Amino acid sequence: MLNIYEQVDSNKRKSAAVIIVFTLFVVGVAWVFGEALGYGLSFVGWALIFSGIMSYGSYYYSDKIILGLSGAREADRKRDFQFYTVTENLAMAAHLPKPRLSVIEDTAMNAFATGRDPEHAVICATTGLLAKLDRTELEGVISHELSHVGNYDIRLMAIVSILVGLVTLLADWFLRATFWGRGNRDNRDNNQLQAIFMVIGLILALLSPLISQLIQLAISRRREFLADASGVKLTRFPDGLARALAKISADKEPLEAANKATAHLYIANPLKNHHDSIGWFSGLFNTHPPVTERIAALKQMS
Repeated sequence: MLNIYEQVDSNKRKSAAVIIVFTLFVVGVAWVFGEALGYGLSFVGWALIFSGIMSYGSYYYSDKIILGLSGAREADRKRDFQFYTVTENLAMAAHLPKPRLSVIEDTAMNAFATGRDPEHAVICATTGLLAKLDRTELEGVISHELSHVGNYDIRLMAIVSILVGLVTLLADWFLRATFWGRGNRDNRDNNQLQAIFMVIGLILALLSPLISQLIQLAISRRREFLADASGVKLTRFPDGLARALAKISADKEPLEAANKATAHLYIANPLKNHHDSIGWFSGLFNTHPPVTERIAALKQMS
């Protein structure tokens, strides 16, 4: 049985491994496309520059975009007193600035954190969550979201989302260039090696968007385990979060403000369009780990 600190360290190592794989995958895809089109490593350079520009925009505006898509309002201290006080107390305990608080007017139970760093973070909860959880359960949820802030998951997942979009764009560009016969023809003609790269590139162009999304989901699932463990480090009470997750899982109402692009941000899948299965293949396409696994991990923490 792992204690809380061992659980956090284990999740950090696994998350780092997945992130490294994702970065290498993006670079590898760009390299194959560049070789196939006759541009070589220059294509990788342009891809990295483009991803940097997109990441910069995401870094500064992701919170405003996501809150706008969610239709969230700013929380009011009197109206949302328990939400405010729980967050204030836990932020002080975590030695983090108190994040801005927002509320989605929806009876579905859910919450998420967003922003570019702890100084510009936002925690958003639905009115359904605030109404149906007791204070101890709410502390479990807020500690989970504060852990996303403290672990810089909010920045990581914004950048990962941009990388997924970059892979999709690269694949689209490659297919269009191939269709229109573009590329460096002087280097491509009579080059058997380049012909091999072209075949590999076509396969990657078709499969890489799916592969990148699977890697994104894998990172998201690992960060949920890490935030669970980090949240328990803060409250020292695993049962509070376990009870909250059980209630959220039992709520079958989908969150209307959520969509596929933002689903991975929430503490539990807000779309309610999956089965809580633990099979290897079915688990690949889940935005979150099965709640049963998360609760079991929480019960094992000492």
